[in-house]
Amino acid sequence: MSKKKKNGSETPVEKNLRDSQYYFNREFSWLEFNRRVLSEGLDSRTPLLERLKFLGIFSSNLDEYFMVRVAVLKRQIETQVNKLTPDGQTPQKQLDGINQRLLPMVSLQHQFFEENLRPELEKNGIFILNYIDLNKEQKIYLKNYFAEHIFPVLTPLAIDASHPFPYLSNLSFNLAVILKNPDTQEDLLARIKVPKILPRFLLLPEKLQVKENAQTINWMGVPLEQVIAHNLGSLFLGMDIQEYHLFRITRDGDLAVQEDEGDDLLLVIEKELRKRRIGGNVVRMEINPTMPPKLKKILMEKLELSEKDVYTVDGLLDLKDLMSFLGLPLPHLKDPICTSAMPPRLRNYSNEIANDDLNEKNGIDFFEVIRHKDLLVHHPYHSFVNTVEGFITQAAYDPDVLAIKMTLYRTSGDSPIINALIASAENGKQVAVLVELKARFDEENNIQWARKLEQSGVHVVYGLVGLKTHTKIVMVVRQEEDKIRRYVHIGTGNYNSKTAKFYTDLGLLSCRSELGADLADLFNFLTGYSRQKSYRKLLIAPVNMRDRFIQVIRREIENCKNGNTGRIVAKMNSLVDQEIIANLYAASQAGVKIDLIIRGICCLRPGLKDISENIKVISIIGRYLEHSRIFYFYNNGKEEVYIGSADWMPRNLNRRVEAITPVEDPDIVKELQEIMGILLSDNRQAWDLQADGQYIQRRPSDHSPELACHRILMESVNH
Repeated sequence: MSKKKKNGSETPVEKNLRDSQYYFNREFSWLEFNRRVLSEGLDSRTPLLERLKFLGIFSSNLDEYFMVRVAVLKRQIETQVNKLTPDGQTPQKQLDGINQRLLPMVSLQHQFFEENLRPELEKNGIFILNYIDLNKEQKIYLKNYFAEHIFPVLTPLAIDASHPFPYLSNLSFNLAVILKNPDTQEDLLARIKVPKILPRFLLLPEKLQVKENAQTINWMGVPLEQVIAHNLGSLFLGMDIQEYHLFRITRDGDLAVQEDEGDDLLLVIEKELRKRRIGGNVVRMEINPTMPPKLKKILMEKLELSEKDVYTVDGLLDLKDLMSFLGLPLPHLKDPICTSAMPPRLRNYSNEIANDDLNEKNGIDFFEVIRHKDLLVHHPYHSFVNTVEGFITQAAYDPDVLAIKMTLYRTSGDSPIINALIASAENGKQVAVLVELKARFDEENNIQWARKLEQSGVHVVYGLVGLKTHTKIVMVVRQEEDKIRRYVHIGTGNYNSKTAKFYTDLGLLSCRSELGADLADLFNFLTGYSRQKSYRKLLIAPVNMRDRFIQVIRREIENCKNGNTGRIVAKMNSLVDQEIIANLYAASQAGVKIDLIIRGICCLRPGLKDISENIKVISIIGRYLEHSRIFYFYNNGKEEVYIGSADWMPRNLNRRVEAITPVEDPDIVKELQEIMGILLSDNRQAWDLQADGQYIQRRPSDHSPELACHRILMESVNH
């Protein structure tokens, strides 16, 4: 029976908020995210070459998904781990569900490319030809090209009693060739690896780019694997080539790092990287439907695969290579060029001191700007190079700077930030950098940068045992008159100028003393033996972040129970943590209005009666990868806004070092509210999550444009 409040209104019937029926499966939710990525490629409103890009991203995402998530599930089955997920799934049920959901998606991707995008490309003068459709002159050219440029790179491998089945490297593209010995009439099998070092699509010379009825030709070429397949005779002289079949394999690519306090983490990671190059167990094979059952069975037996591990693709394998066509000089088939700008405060400052050479790049004294007022940077709309890189570069050459400390999770090749840190050390400053060696698939790159920094005199730390350092922080210590001042940058994204062009991220530049003191304590935790348990302002994982988030959620609950307004808006990449979700359900039951902007995985089920009726979830997929994390709490009108590097996932809250900072400058708070307002009112790239797990894409008629920036934060808040 429902309980009554003192004022006579009913409270929701209490539920077990951890019951499996209230949670979506993590793996299936990720597949739905990738479905939304694919949808951008299917959407006719997306420019043509950008549609190829999204099909390529869909394939690239799947590669990593199989290498990590599917591989983990397979290992759990092999080791008989049957722990249930929050939604009540065993590893085997999840694998079965993945296969069931993914097969139609992959089929749709390839069918759409062949039947829709390929003809559309040809209308725009881009011809990916099949070898069999070439004319005589084109075939002669490619035969000569094969002999000169491809043949020397290939290594045909026989497979028989004296030649055991060869090792197939991860993500390798292969030709299985069936031959017949004309003398003995014996059937033979060989394998040829399609080399990654060569371009996937071979461009024909301009004089051979001819096509009947083609009004314009912007590009014309042939897939590399077809050129190899139609010139096999020179690789198997004296043999009769019966047939050939393409296949591609994916291996377990996750690092199984066994950390110990006494181990040299650098050597441990290098050892695991060597294992990855060899590769773990095969977790997927992609084939064409023409492969005969007998050959398919041989490959499955040799690679120890089940029928559900094989994905049949009718068309080109590995569509991620389609992204190479974005390099064509055809701007009318791409998104309009977007040039990053300077934040208005920096732009105004730069105009005032145009002749000042304090900063070689743009004449800005970042320290003066930050002393005056906190600064928010929003990439890629704000230039990363002229803000974050400029700040670090100025610090490296400023004679009053005593020390620079920062974390590096993923950075770009030939990074100006790396060069600035090296110059800073060479200039006699104290420079300490935590390089996270366990950043997945960037481990090797990070090892190279770590060694380069060490050789230049930088103090390099490789991370903490049992924790991955994911936080994005910089601290600059500067002598100013009779005091030392600490300047900080706390961000949501990596210090990487390349990804900053297509990831949306935020960063706060400040010299607030409490933030500087907190970062000083955090760096001591990262580089030394300090085990700081409390921080003045920052939310730090795995120390106090989980408890602080739960505390502010429960504060909204109490406000609602006291007859006031409760409001939460949170933007992040993924929402998985069961304890956080259960508290959000409790907040919804109490009447707190909650909007969640979750780009990827969301295990929370919105819109459930008496559970999550007050929760709405959207996902935004578009030109830029939504990567920033923003957290808003109404707090009875004393609004609190936070930004930082963490999602609400167990790995972020329990197994990573993360930092979330409060934003206390009223102008920046307003700016962040406007950002969330625009996102919540999006009627082009937004998808609404339904209670059954489906996402429905918004259309312009769903939300009128004038609601942008207004519906949002103050929904149900009476000002």
